[in-house]
Amino acid sequence: MASNKIQFRSIHELKDPALNNKLAQKEFQEEIPVEDFLGDAEQNGSSTSRRDFLKILGFSTAAVTLAACEAPVIKTIPYVVKPHDIIPGVPNYYASTYFDGFDFASVLVKTREGRPIKIDPNPAAGDLGTTNARAQASVLSLYDNDKVKQPKLDGKDETFDKVDSFVLKGLADASAAGKKIVLLSHSFPSPTFKKLFAEFKAKYPTAELVTYDAYPHSAALDAAQEVFGQRALPVYDLKGSELVVSFQADFLGDYNGASLETSYAAARKPGPNMLRHIQVEANMSLTGANADSRYRLKPSAVNKTLVEVYNAIVGGGTSDKTAAEIANELKAKGSKAVVLADSSKGAQVLAHLINQKLGSVAFTGKANFLKEFDKARYQEFLGWINAGQVGVLIANNVDPIYSHPKGEDFKKSLAKVACVVAVADKKNEMYKAAKAVIPVANWLESWGDIEPQTGVYSLMQPTIQKIYKSRQIEESLLVWKNGKNNAANNYYDYLKGSAASILGATSFNKALYNGITTSNNATALSYSGGNAAQAIAELGNFKPSELELVLYTKSSMGDGTQANNPWLQELPDPITRMSWDNYLTISPKDAEKFAIDNDLNARMQLDGSIVNLTVNGVTIKDVPVFIQPGQAEGSVGLALGYGKKDSGTTADTGVNAYPLFDGSNLTLSGVKIEKTGEDHEFAGIQLQNTLMGRYEIAKEVPLAEFINVPFDDEHKGWNKPLEYHTISGALPARKIDLWDAFDDTDGPHFNLSIDLNSCTGCGACIIACQAENNVPVVGKEEIRMSRDMYWLRIDRYYSSRQKVEVYEGLKEGMAVPELYGTAFGDGGALNHPADNPDVIFQPVMCQHCNHAPCETVCPVAATSHGKQGQNHMAYNRCIGTRYCANNCPYKVRRFNWFTYNLNDKFDFNMNNDLGRMVLNPDVVVRTRGVMEKCSMCIQETQATILAAKRENRKVTDTEFKNSCACAAACSTGAMTFGDMNDKESEVRELYSSNRRYYLLEEIGTKPNVFYHTKVRNRVEK
Repeated sequence: MASNKIQFRSIHELKDPALNNKLAQKEFQEEIPVEDFLGDAEQNGSSTSRRDFLKILGFSTAAVTLAACEAPVIKTIPYVVKPHDIIPGVPNYYASTYFDGFDFASVLVKTREGRPIKIDPNPAAGDLGTTNARAQASVLSLYDNDKVKQPKLDGKDETFDKVDSFVLKGLADASAAGKKIVLLSHSFPSPTFKKLFAEFKAKYPTAELVTYDAYPHSAALDAAQEVFGQRALPVYDLKGSELVVSFQADFLGDYNGASLETSYAAARKPGPNMLRHIQVEANMSLTGANADSRYRLKPSAVNKTLVEVYNAIVGGGTSDKTAAEIANELKAKGSKAVVLADSSKGAQVLAHLINQKLGSVAFTGKANFLKEFDKARYQEFLGWINAGQVGVLIANNVDPIYSHPKGEDFKKSLAKVACVVAVADKKNEMYKAAKAVIPVANWLESWGDIEPQTGVYSLMQPTIQKIYKSRQIEESLLVWKNGKNNAANNYYDYLKGSAASILGATSFNKALYNGITTSNNATALSYSGGNAAQAIAELGNFKPSELELVLYTKSSMGDGTQANNPWLQELPDPITRMSWDNYLTISPKDAEKFAIDNDLNARMQLDGSIVNLTVNGVTIKDVPVFIQPGQAEGSVGLALGYGKKDSGTTADTGVNAYPLFDGSNLTLSGVKIEKTGEDHEFAGIQLQNTLMGRYEIAKEVPLAEFINVPFDDEHKGWNKPLEYHTISGALPARKIDLWDAFDDTDGPHFNLSIDLNSCTGCGACIIACQAENNVPVVGKEEIRMSRDMYWLRIDRYYSSRQKVEVYEGLKEGMAVPELYGTAFGDGGALNHPADNPDVIFQPVMCQHCNHAPCETVCPVAATSHGKQGQNHMAYNRCIGTRYCANNCPYKVRRFNWFTYNLNDKFDFNMNNDLGRMVLNPDVVVRTRGVMEKCSMCIQETQATILAAKRENRKVTDTEFKNSCACAAACSTGAMTFGDMNDKESEVRELYSSNRRYYLLEEIGTKPNVFYHTKVRNRVEK
């Protein structure tokens, strides 16, 4: 049974049997920072109890009632002439395209009174409309107060007119001297941009367009060039597949320019044809965490295994046991199997050739055009600069000085260029090196088009007037091509004219309304080459070493484009659960070998060793080390995208790993680490809520049992309904009440379904909730104090593969951590649970209990239950006793310690007028001293109901499903929100699933959130 598998949330639970009790005791810290509120020197250093805290602040019911009437007032100015398309209080939605050079999504932009405040997926775009955490957070990057706000010339503020005069002179001089004019841009698959540059080149024949990406997918593009004869990435669709084998490919993350999580989740529906997922990797990646079977191997061993699998598939055979097992499964599935690989060109070439041999149906033949980097072309450009052949360099929001391993050399070579123009958003290294600076317009302020893949055309439109004096690169090219003050310099008109040839019979306005449409680009990829011997030789050239490094991108930070976005910096990593950092991940055994420590201090905060990391003669200093269960011995991992200097107040977080990345190979050998003797303070949110001795929080079951064993079988049932034994006999748990039941069948009654089989842990729902509900950023120090304000969290559980008799152990009075030691012995045992644990992701928010424990203990009735199933919070009644949080078994209520808005202590987005523009006016901005939590987006559900009432119609299931921010943002369908009283609703259908269960059902809270058991497609050994 699934319940026999032990689960643990961190490696520290394995080390310290008493940790659960310690954490439980520390859940509500007694040391209240009263001095931060009152500034009273006499209170400093005191250990103030909660009762004293309330006395000091005068938090009596009467005092709070008076205080509630004295909230600060910010005066508003009404419209003199109201725009015709804006109705105060009513949101507008615009279809647009999110593209920043790294990420792409077709989206709907929600605006209020002309302010973009929320990003939603565009349902018309299908898989191309799904949003990740970075797309959801991009709306905050629009309101970044650290942006360059004004054109610059020689470091001084200047007008566009004078900057354009300087650039036009530079262009004329370079053209006359026969020197090259280089536009250095990130990948930009815009047909109109390319058409415009071609016209620019016609005027300046020496002009060259060179692509530079910080994370360039160079190996994948080189492999595609060799195998398909075209420099475009293949598009995969896993919906028809039954087996996916991945070698170091994080295909649920930033792989091949597009995540496969939507088709992956669709193929993972439990049943006879459920997709089986095998992952072979060193790091515990997001994709590996979702695998059914995970082989943890250091990079050199991964390469060897891939070669052996290839040999077995093409008929050469193999003596490698692991490779033979994988190859046999691939052969058995044939065309319904697919192999994905990453880390080097050779690995990708072999994966393509295996798929060709299998005839994999996952290979669609479509091309992904989002990545355009050509390493040979870039090297040619560097040769031009070093030879003094470049007269003008225009850098379109790229910074090779930061992100290229030879960045310092590039910086020196810029002295040979007479005219350097930086189209930049921050005062980064390119900004400093440029003579002229043009602030780049945010995508939400821009017109544009993107051709993401074969047959697809997507339009971008501005949803707000430009906040500062910024300009997109296309507008600049028009001015420099046509001259200043030319009537033809309107990029909207230019785009509309260019799009006509692509749209055909479809009108521009209709395409703009939908956001996405078809294009006449019919590019198809087909297998036409591939040198297996060369690929095998390349993989063989990777020499094994004692330690090998894997470079990767986090789901929050990506390539670092949005490094100054505090929502993304604070978003916990799905695996480590750490925020505000990157770090070297290392296995528990290697940590012991190299004397690396991760220890919890007296406040249950994590401290870790710091090392200097050296690879191929390049040293990265002061890298914190995190001990990661599931990391392969002999390997370490480090995330890219951190450590950006002069790019904003939050961007300079972590260490810059780009000096180690050559743009092609994500794995490196010859790694050395040296302890500095210093310790690093980690900020994590995994340890603040404990299992409290419970072991059946996130349920899982093998596929064979799911199919062959009745879920409610008396002896072997894997999801037996909970029963209570009463004097009247056994009764179903939900039939027993201590309270009177009320009729909730009149009107909607909301439930939320969460499928653990579909949740990949990506975090998009967390950012969507944060944007919708004005959840503040609290910063690293407060996260470290376990004071995060997230209304929704995604708990990550590790689980052992070995079954133990938990019930017997508990009968003997053993705590759950003690069982770990009994079952697995010491840390050196081969079957230690930290070696290669399974992983489960479980989103947890307020469960909106029908019998809510929080409601019975609130002395002022600030929290109460509504007829629609939502647990309400009246913030102006709350006096901050925190009784409700003490009484909540799910630990989902957050105490607001500070006034996070307009507070210089929290210098993120809520303490300046620009950052506050992102706030949702439909949700109150909470002040200190109150409890807050998930509301099931009641503002949206009520707006949906009222809209239907005005139109005298029934609310559709789709409308309700999109009313809850987390469910609307989920690209895998793991979350489904809806009305249980609607017999046709999807959530009601999901309620009837035999995988359904409630979190902590045994305590009788009767939640309105239910979960579905995770199914693993493997044979348990």
